[in-house]
Amino acid sequence: MMAMGVDGGECVGEPGSSMHGVTGKEQTYAFSVSSAAVPTDETAKFALPVDSEHKAKVFKVFSCANPHMRTFHLCWISFFTCYISTFAAAPLVPIIRDNLNLTKSDIGNAGVASVSGSIFSRLVMGAVCDLLGPRYACAFVVMLCAPTVFCMALISSAAGYITVRFMIGFSLATFVSCQYWMSTMFNGQIIGVVNGTAAGWGNLGGGATQLLMPLLYDIIRQTGATTFTAWRIAFFLPGLLHIIMGIMVLVLGQDLPDGNLAAVQKTGGVSKDKFSKILWYAITNYRTWIFVLLYGYSLGVELTIDNVIAEYFYDRFNLKLRTAGMIAASFGLMNIVSRPFGGVASDWSARLFGMRGRLWTLWILQTFGGACCIWLGLSNNLPMAIIALILFSWGAQSACGATFGVVPFISRRSLGVISGLTGAGGNFGAGLTQLVFFTNNKLSAAKGLTYMGIMTIACTLPVMLLYFPQWGGMFCPPSKSATEETYYTSEYNEEEKSKGMHQNSLKFAESSKSERGGRVASAPTPPNTTPKHDNA
Repeated sequence: MMAMGVDGGECVGEPGSSMHGVTGKEQTYAFSVSSAAVPTDETAKFALPVDSEHKAKVFKVFSCANPHMRTFHLCWISFFTCYISTFAAAPLVPIIRDNLNLTKSDIGNAGVASVSGSIFSRLVMGAVCDLLGPRYACAFVVMLCAPTVFCMALISSAAGYITVRFMIGFSLATFVSCQYWMSTMFNGQIIGVVNGTAAGWGNLGGGATQLLMPLLYDIIRQTGATTFTAWRIAFFLPGLLHIIMGIMVLVLGQDLPDGNLAAVQKTGGVSKDKFSKILWYAITNYRTWIFVLLYGYSLGVELTIDNVIAEYFYDRFNLKLRTAGMIAASFGLMNIVSRPFGGVASDWSARLFGMRGRLWTLWILQTFGGACCIWLGLSNNLPMAIIALILFSWGAQSACGATFGVVPFISRRSLGVISGLTGAGGNFGAGLTQLVFFTNNKLSAAKGLTYMGIMTIACTLPVMLLYFPQWGGMFCPPSKSATEETYYTSEYNEEEKSKGMHQNSLKFAESSKSERGGRVASAPTPPNTTPKHDNA
């Protein structure tokens, strides 16, 4: 297996060694971390080169190396499964609405319900990841939501339809475990592309289900099932996928590079933290709330589109169900490249301009997505509408990837809760947007898309308020006296430091100096400002 980030040739080294894939002539690409920027831990025994926290420095997308790349594949496939089940009803709405006599308001409310369920579950998921580890968190949510997917076959009223879609939506909390898990497995210099790829390929389920469910429905119809029976039987497939993925995550997953969380805590490798402290440092960091808003109008608009776009093209351009589904699928399927692109762009800009580059990249991508959403709402012919849809998907989904290129740097101690809050913000934004713009009979879907684009542009402006003392903001340079160590250890009091609880934050601070960008080589940490890495 070849890894990007070497000198264009095949990686050399002994399998099982921490130097596997390192030649000593590394260049810095988006899929690897140069040894000059982040030293490799040569004593660790992993299939990929790792840093001092045993986080992988190389991202081999087609590898299943344990534990780093195996975890990556478990993450995105489990998230992909949950996306399929959450939005499985959307492409079948023209059939379901006739069977259950649904009104436009019922359909809109069901769409809101499908993304609102995970607001609460994503908040809880962040805390569960911090306290129990992402493996249990992911597996339990996936399997607990399986019965609700099967229940779609039993509903007989609008109330039942809305309720079941609400409950299935809880499964989207796997996004939080996905992003959290990746942040524990991969170095910060490549976390943008890793998070972007894992979430983007997971979000791909929103497009895949637009193709899968109508196709499955047609196959079941051809076997002799009636129209109103076929769509119900189709939901057994996503339900079965939930059970399979839940078992695979439990059996094959691993919380941390060095083992599962409980086992590592027993050996003293990780200190057991208090949830009250984790929560406090998450909610008192103003950057958390800005990202809640930002994600509400990147992922939020994406989730809204997943719910309404098939019906929109079906009704506005008088298309067949399968044709509308194929066009709608193009939006979700763009995730295979667009969200990873956002992560790559974030990492690349950070290598040149540091954290300030990440913030500019996020603002540009999300604003572009909002402008294309306006264009989609104003398009009166099918070809232009499809072009606008594709460009809109590129901007919005890339912004999602760029968002989680920054989130892991907000706080080392409260990463799970902050990821959960940010993820919940995406679902809250989706629910609010769909409620305001797509449930009102007096407001056409086209106008709803236009207004949603305007809201996206407006709600992206607060990115300009983000500022990291050690790295700066979009318009402000960093403080000359601020250091990464000071920023990340400020979350611990003296008593906690005496117990060594800050040690992992110190390691993270050391590796995050790459966020200085081009200054990293010319602006070393001031003397006598780096705390000693001991328990004193």
